Amino acid sequence: MSIDPRRLLGLAFASADLLLEVENGRVTLALGAAQRLMGRDERALTGQAWPALFAAVDRPLIDAVTQVIDDGQRRGPVTVRLAGEPPRHVNLTLRALPENRGRISVSVTPANAPAGQLDDEGLRNRESFEHIARGLFEAARVTGLELELAMVDFSDLDVMRQRLSQPEARALDLKLAGAVRAESHAGGMATRLSPDRFALVRAKADHADDMAQRLTRATEVQASAQVVPFDAGLAPSRGLKALRYALDDFLREGLKDTPPLSLSEAMNRSVKRTLSRAGALGVAVSQRRFTLAYQPVVDLKTGAAHHHEALVRFEDGGSPFQLIRMAEEFDLIAELDHAIAEMAVKRLASDRSGTLKLAINVSGRTIVDEGFVDHIGRLLAKADVAKGRLIFEITETSAIDDLPRANQHIQALRSLGSLVCLDDFGAGASSFAYLQELSLDIVKIDGRYVRELAGNGREGAMVRRLVELCRDLKIRTVAEMVETVEIEDLVRKAGVDFAQGWLFGKPTDQPQPALKIGSVTPAARRAGVSEGWG
Repeated sequence: MSIDPRRLLGLAFASADLLLEVENGRVTLALGAAQRLMGRDERALTGQAWPALFAAVDRPLIDAVTQVIDDGQRRGPVTVRLAGEPPRHVNLTLRALPENRGRISVSVTPANAPAGQLDDEGLRNRESFEHIARGLFEAARVTGLELELAMVDFSDLDVMRQRLSQPEARALDLKLAGAVRAESHAGGMATRLSPDRFALVRAKADHADDMAQRLTRATEVQASAQVVPFDAGLAPSRGLKALRYALDDFLREGLKDTPPLSLSEAMNRSVKRTLSRAGALGVAVSQRRFTLAYQPVVDLKTGAAHHHEALVRFEDGGSPFQLIRMAEEFDLIAELDHAIAEMAVKRLASDRSGTLKLAINVSGRTIVDEGFVDHIGRLLAKADVAKGRLIFEITETSAIDDLPRANQHIQALRSLGSLVCLDDFGAGASSFAYLQELSLDIVKIDGRYVRELAGNGREGAMVRRLVELCRDLKIRTVAEMVETVEIEDLVRKAGVDFAQGWLFGKPTDQPQPALKIGSVTPAARRAGVSEGWG
């Protein structure tokens, strides 16, 4: 029975607005709504270089898809941006028909721009990746869509990059990113975890080894991969935690272990390893197997130390940031904050001068706990000499989920004679909400903004406006990471009250006077170090 070709064309157009045929990198046929979708008519498209139809950031993805598609295979849909302005996006579904000798049929439909921001390689940052993945994960629970997390490791990239010029290394990075994106959901659900490790979300398809072979063909770099299915029965909150554990594990361990059967198993494995570390941390906290280091915070009007920040240091030398994050994850942070407060009060009580003031960090989780305020009250009742000399810095490592209660506890601490500071302002998305809802004494400006003051760019303008806002609210400000005389001069001129950084002294075992600016050599000023502590 013969079939009218127009019926076949009608069948194709039932799911596509435009059909293209591509051969040897050029468009050989265009049928359909070319002008509406692509901004040019069918004749203008015919003969055009295929990758040139798309924005530069998406060309490596297009190259990767067309390079590894074999006869009879179907790839896509992927969402890509067209070349030129205004920005327009389309979905592409590609099929290499059997015995078609290199010809690829492409269906084109209109598409919305991908949700969230992509970087200049078309990849998502880790935070955006986790956020969008959670949305896909929840949608899969409802729709029955089968998704899986895939981890990809490229071998010997460091050695390769060392042999390449900077432009060649950049071209390689773009090729890798494009190839990984080509394997991901809609071409837009991939992230780079390290220079040679990527994660992506994809529809459940072929075996991980098949994907690794395609990546190797597309990039000419040996790739290995493993996939971890999402669990339909896993609660969304646990699913997000499982995703994070799996990514953290992959970042630390690579693909050494046997692939887990599911995200639940991935989480369970990682939790067991992490619990071992957390158990050691719990012992360190309960047995006070940590010390405090003290860094001066300088009054910019006098050049003398107004107070010292007490920073925790663990015996095993592990990263305080990672261990504190672990403490929050496993509900050890309140106990750690209590222990640090005890050590700080003890140090204040032993200070014979009676002038030492100490600032200690308090997690966003701890500040909403009534037990912490009671604990501080009991400590200060026993050590009356410490009253008025203890400062609390509320950190954003963990978000505050009850601002009214947090503010109530902050006011209780202030009534005990303590100052309260909001730490790392600008580092978290909730900083301005905190400033609006919490009555504070001090705001510490995140160091990445302070460093940009010298460039006089957007971050510098933000610092200056923030200082003005705080002054109107009668809140004093601290600039952290002040490491050069030039930055010290700029923060003073911006009206900042206090400064902290290596220019004034590194953290030391005992509180030390702030270094005098005049004692720093010109060379050390430029480097942000001093003969006394560099």
